[in-house]
Amino acid sequence: MFMALKKVLVTGGAGFIGSHLCESLLSRGVEVVCLDNLVTGSQRNIAHFTGNDKFSFVNTTTCQKFDLEDGFDTVFHLASPASPVDFHRIPVEILLANTAGTYNALAFAKERGARFVLAGSSEAYGDPLHHPQKEEHWGNVNPNGVRSCYDEGKRVSEAMTMAFHRKYGVDTRIARIFNTYGPRMRKDDGRVIPNLMTQAVKGEPLTVHGDGKQTRSFCFVSDLVDGLVRLGEADHVRGGLFNLGNPHEMTILEAANLVKRLSGTRSEIVFTGRPEDDPARRQPDISKARNMLGWEPHVHVEDGFRQTIDWFRGVVK
Repeated sequence: MFMALKKVLVTGGAGFIGSHLCESLLSRGVEVVCLDNLVTGSQRNIAHFTGNDKFSFVNTTTCQKFDLEDGFDTVFHLASPASPVDFHRIPVEILLANTAGTYNALAFAKERGARFVLAGSSEAYGDPLHHPQKEEHWGNVNPNGVRSCYDEGKRVSEAMTMAFHRKYGVDTRIARIFNTYGPRMRKDDGRVIPNLMTQAVKGEPLTVHGDGKQTRSFCFVSDLVDGLVRLGEADHVRGGLFNLGNPHEMTILEAANLVKRLSGTRSEIVFTGRPEDDPARRQPDISKARNMLGWEPHVHVEDGFRQTIDWFRGVVK
C-alpha cells in the first residue's frame, strides 16, 4: 500500500516546511532535489545538508517552465509564500506561484510520470461555515479581500491539480495544511506563533488580535512532514484530498498565555485590531488521514512550543 520514495523534487524546499521535508526525506535515504527562488525561503534553512551527496539545490522559480534530469518518482509542490505580511507585499507573486507555478510543477510531474503532492492550505475553507472542517466542505472565502491572493490562489491550485488528475491521469494527492509551527519559521512571518514568540524573547508586549477568542489548531512541523511523506508514499490515495493538522483547538489568547508561561517572559498581553477576513475558528477533522494514512500528530503543544521558543531565542536579536 506504500511505495518507497527514491528520488523526489521539493519545490519551495528552502522554506520553513519545505526544508524540514527535505531533511526528513534525506534521513530516509531519498535523493532530494530542492527547487526554490529564495523569495521567502532561505539557504540557511538547508545549509546543514548541502554537503549530502543525495541533495541538490536549484535556484529558480516554478512560475516559468523548468527542466531537470529524469528519474523522479514524486513531486512535492510547496512553492508559495504563505505569510500574512506577504499578502500586502507580494500578492501578485503569491497568485502566480499558486497558478502558473502549480501548472508548471504539474506539467513536470506529468512529463516524468511522477506522483504529485500538493501542499494546499486550510485557507481554502476561509472563515468556515462548518466546524470542525471536513474535506467535503467547500469553504467561505472572500474572493477580493486582502487575503484572497493566497486563499483563492490555493483554491485554484487544488482545481489545477484535479484537472491534471482527471484529464491526464496524473497521480495526484492534496494536503490541506492547517496551522503549522516549529524551528525555521521567519521571525517576521506575521503569523501568531512567530509574533508571540519573537515578542516574548525580546521582552515586548504580546499582541493578540481582537479579543483573542478566535481559535487555531497548531501542528508541530515534524508531525506535518510525517503526514506529507505518508501522502507521497501511499498507493491507494490517487486523486485524494486530506486535512493535515492538529485537531487540538485552542484560542489565540490561550496560545499567548502558554507562550508567556513557557518562555518565562514578564511581558503583558495587549489587544489590537483584528485583521480583515481573519477566520473565527479553525480545527481540522483528520478522520480521513487517520483511517487511510494511519497518520495523526503526536507532539504535544507544550513540547512543540518549548522547542520553538528555544529556536527563536537563538535567532532573535
